[in-house]
Amino acid sequence: MPTTDCRYVHVMTATRSSSAAPIAPPPEFGARLRWWRTTRRYSQLELANEAEISSRHLSFLETGRSRPSREMVIHLATVLELPLRDGNSLLTAAGFARAYSEIDLNAPEMAGIRTVLTTILEAHMPNPAAVVNRLGDLIDANPAALQLMAAAVPAGSGALEPAPNLHRLVYHPDGIRARTRNWVELAAALLLRLERERNHRPADEALAALVDEMLAYPDVADLRSNPPSDAGADLLIPMRIEIDGGGVLSLFTTISTIGSPHDVTLDELRLETFFPADDAGRALLTTWASD
Repeated sequence: MPTTDCRYVHVMTATRSSSAAPIAPPPEFGARLRWWRTTRRYSQLELANEAEISSRHLSFLETGRSRPSREMVIHLATVLELPLRDGNSLLTAAGFARAYSEIDLNAPEMAGIRTVLTTILEAHMPNPAAVVNRLGDLIDANPAALQLMAAAVPAGSGALEPAPNLHRLVYHPDGIRARTRNWVELAAALLLRLERERNHRPADEALAALVDEMLAYPDVADLRSNPPSDAGADLLIPMRIEIDGGGVLSLFTTISTIGSPHDVTLDELRLETFFPADDAGRALLTTWASD
């Protein structure tokens, strides 16, 4: 059963990766291991110490002079904090079967997981909540989240194409920008979060393409010069959205993981939750829920 884990942002902060890393690691195991080690900014000695193996053995693994066991590959992937998807890739590069399943959320065997997700979303009412994947694509949402989207994004907006994506809704010129009174604050914090995710997954080409798309929208790249002033400011992000009929809905948003240590699909799900920041917001959300 998936569990929520609010340590997600802190894990991203602790990652030792670099945004300057190349996108695709090489196909051979030794070269791929070396790519991940340098991307995570470990020397051979540092990684060997962390993995509790000799630096000589690590050197032999990287040069191909030694063949790793399946257990060693999984151990090194864990020490390097590889996402499950990349752990699978490291295993296949070494000639082993994948260790982690990747089951479509709509598959029959995921029925129990879908029930859990629906229960979480319903329990969050009347506050908005949505399930998204690692790219921010909308997977599921409760009625409050759908009503918030309808109230903040113009009908037929290009920000909803090709499918609703939380990042595109924020950064696309036709998204929530025109109605967000603190757009710079919100967008800067979300960009920090997005780039932190990108740094954690430097081999993820789809995520790299998403970041490039967001940075290409007007003024978004300039947000890098406006990072949040408080440590952890991207953990609980304020939003002030003008809604139809007048008035401003003040919210806080945060994200947590909905994960399983053994399935790629679940490992990459995120729960985006919204909370009212004042009594007016609580009253409005309660009204929406009763409509």
